[in-house]
Amino acid sequence: MGALLAAAATVGMGWSSPALAAYPEKTITLVVPTAAGGGNDAIARVVAQKMSTLLGQQVIVDNKAGANGSIASEFVARATPDGYTILFGYIATHGMNPALQKLRYDPIKSFEPIGMVCTSPTLMVMNPQVPAKSVAELIRLSQSAPDKYNYASAGNGTAPHFSAEMFKLESGAKLAHVPYRGSAPAMTDTMAGQTQVMFPSLFAAYPYVKSGKLRAMAVAGTKRSPLLPQVPTLEELGVKGVDINQWYALFAPAGTPKPLVDQLNKALLASLADKDVAKRIEDHGAQVEGSTPEVLAQTVSKELTKWRGVVQKAQLTPD
Repeated sequence: MGALLAAAATVGMGWSSPALAAYPEKTITLVVPTAAGGGNDAIARVVAQKMSTLLGQQVIVDNKAGANGSIASEFVARATPDGYTILFGYIATHGMNPALQKLRYDPIKSFEPIGMVCTSPTLMVMNPQVPAKSVAELIRLSQSAPDKYNYASAGNGTAPHFSAEMFKLESGAKLAHVPYRGSAPAMTDTMAGQTQVMFPSLFAAYPYVKSGKLRAMAVAGTKRSPLLPQVPTLEELGVKGVDINQWYALFAPAGTPKPLVDQLNKALLASLADKDVAKRIEDHGAQVEGSTPEVLAQTVSKELTKWRGVVQKAQLTPD
């Protein structure tokens, strides 16, 4: 977890500055931009539970799903910048969706970064009934019957959407896009055979791969996952350039005083340094990766540049 988290683990409850010693005085709301029960929600609840203990006030999760995360993001962007409303943002809310669509919030100007939480590789999964035993076979099948094979996404501007489009660009596969309102219904229909392929996070897909309801085809990253060591990367299979590491982070509304942001960051890092918290996150396929607010700000800037380039190259549109 690195020196940053190790240092945070030694931080006690006396991290408030004298001027802000009373913070927090009431419940903090952590707004999650996806429905309850999904991967984002599960991570958020693990972190919120530990932060509640460290801060001495309850941190509750409020799910505001819809519009690929923009409903929750806009809500937090407009909230009072007093440290009591924060966002569990991720690669879609602060990278992909803003690169694709004109939104009523700015991923940089509307927020104060608090810190990174974790990352999770993207996994290419397939319905087990598809008559392809490899990625190469799937590519050939899709090219021979371009109207037969579809991929599901959590909606336009989400990681499963961008991942699949990058895969199509680099491999020549012919897959039609079927967007859903969230990752959970997209995976449900992929398991049922309504759609054939999906690119969810390993965190979200791992339980269904373990149960055999989805077949793991490849990791869309630079290295294999320790949880699925037998599953190759797309790069190993000859499909270059499809590297999507999904990330999750905390944000406060723009204008939140720096001492409050720093206090939230210290509580976050101390939470992630807890062995039980880290294990609960990592057991599901995510890798704990805390950061300073400054590092998170740099990550958001780089991600926006990257995904704007993908939008242009793939000629993606909001609809």
